Amino acid sequence: MTITHIVLFQWKPTTHYSEVKEACERMLALRDTCVHPATQKRYIISSRGGRNNSVEGRQGAFTHGFVMEFENEQDRRYYIYNDPSHLAFVASVSEIMQNSKILDFEPG
Repeated sequence: MTITHIVLFQWKPTTHYSEVKEACERMLALRDTCVHPATQKRYIISSRGGRNNSVEGRQGAFTHGFVMEFENEQDRRYYIYNDPSHLAFVASVSEIMQNSKILDFEPG
């Protein structure tokens, strides 16, 4: 069963727009740069995201959200704990990110 991975970002107040834009582009590029070592194939089924535009006003300080889909638990675990592209991305945004929220679920 597929796993949906949702990530919300709150940037530090000192973070410049160009840094946020570049980080968001790199987040979306993970779909192409994350390759499983056993298969040498991309394993993120889908990836989308962007800047909040909700009219409800319930996002708090989170300004950007991303949704990724993985085929199974093993792929999600590899992504979170071992994928060099993902780990490099996480390290690179740690200096400009104030907070993040992550929620994963299986449909149903």
